[in-house]
Amino acid sequence: MNVRRAILGVSLALSLVLFALLAGCASGSKDPFAGTKSLEATVVERQYDPPGSGGASFAGTGNYYLVFEGKEGDATTHYRFRVTQQQYMRFQEGAHVQLFVVDNNLRDIRLLQ
Repeated sequence: MNVRRAILGVSLALSLVLFALLAGCASGSKDPFAGTKSLEATVVERQYDPPGSGGASFAGTGNYYLVFEGKEGDATTHYRFRVTQQQYMRFQEGAHVQLFVVDNNLRDIRLLQ
């Protein structure tokens, strides 16, 4: 009788673990935009939010954004990333650049010649 209970207990525990693993896999769908990518793009617009507007604080220097247009396969994509003031000044409209994006966050911009 004790052997049957032990086997039943082990079977029940394994069933619960298996169910938990399968439920975790079903709900953990991967974000299609997550990951690392490198793409060539062109700066199409520069945007500046002065202090106190949008998400910028009154005490800061404001927020700087660059808007890029690039190709991903056959599709034309547009990106808008917050950048530093130095990057904002360096990359003018029409600049051909290489973007390094990790999980939808801009990590680096390099000027292409």
